[in-house]
Amino acid sequence: MTTTLISHDDCGLHNMGPEHPESPIRLMAIHKVLEKTGLISHLDRMQSVHVTSDQIALAHACLHEKRLLMKQPKEGVIYADEDTALCPQSLHAASLAAGSAILATNRVLAGKSTNAFCAVRPPGHHAEHNTPMGFCFYNNVAIGAMQALQNDNIHRVAILDFDVHHCNGTVDIFKDKPEVLVCSTFQHPFYPERYADIQRDNILNCPMPAHSNSLFFRNLVEKNWLPALQAHKPDMIFISAGFDAHHEDPMADINLDEEDYRWVTKLILDVARTYSQGRVVSVLEGGYNPVALAFSVEAHLETLLGY
Repeated sequence: MTTTLISHDDCGLHNMGPEHPESPIRLMAIHKVLEKTGLISHLDRMQSVHVTSDQIALAHACLHEKRLLMKQPKEGVIYADEDTALCPQSLHAASLAAGSAILATNRVLAGKSTNAFCAVRPPGHHAEHNTPMGFCFYNNVAIGAMQALQNDNIHRVAILDFDVHHCNGTVDIFKDKPEVLVCSTFQHPFYPERYADIQRDNILNCPMPAHSNSLFFRNLVEKNWLPALQAHKPDMIFISAGFDAHHEDPMADINLDEEDYRWVTKLILDVARTYSQGRVVSVLEGGYNPVALAFSVEAHLETLLGY
């Protein structure tokens, strides 16, 4: 199996201040662990590329990018909402993050990689069709999924989100697109408190109460995600890979660990081999304890590599 790791140092230029949990340290910790363990040498490494305006418009309103560019400061930090700050380099980093999803998608579709992981920031799954929120500007995984659907051989895709926060942005973008199945596990009630109760055949929300453990998570995925995926038969699978449901993460109250992320990644790969010719693109979302994040990503990548 060939696994491509896509990242860029400039993703670290998006900096909302030393107290903000969505910090450049997140990617630094991931790369440090991958280098220290030697796993980095087993990955096909690529630099992120910028997303184009036309590619952003696949998932977002036509004026979404322009409105963000108008808000971007020349110095200091301004807030798009109470959680989502822009510094002068924020949209440069966001463009690279979204462009990574495009690059990963194209590479997997071309058969140059079996699967790919985008170690990028800012994250994306809270960004709605016309609204940045929750640390997110562009919905990276949604842009990648829409890019895949431009391919004549891709008729149905699935987006699987195991971040501890609900993927309201992804649901907003795809709620009326039956060709896209969105499955999400998330702590509830919890941020962002949007779209958690939506009723659509292609939207599968799987809430977890605070302090849910590994067994609860695994049963939830097996009993809900698997039947939905078997019915949908996706031609390609995308993962919103948030690792903030880890028991050491400061932002939430779910008790998962690295072995749970290894388990769910293997389950997704098994489904992908059955229906999707193994095609999987994974994009980093949350994870705010740098050490727990880095070792969780390591487990995720080892599994993508087939270890």
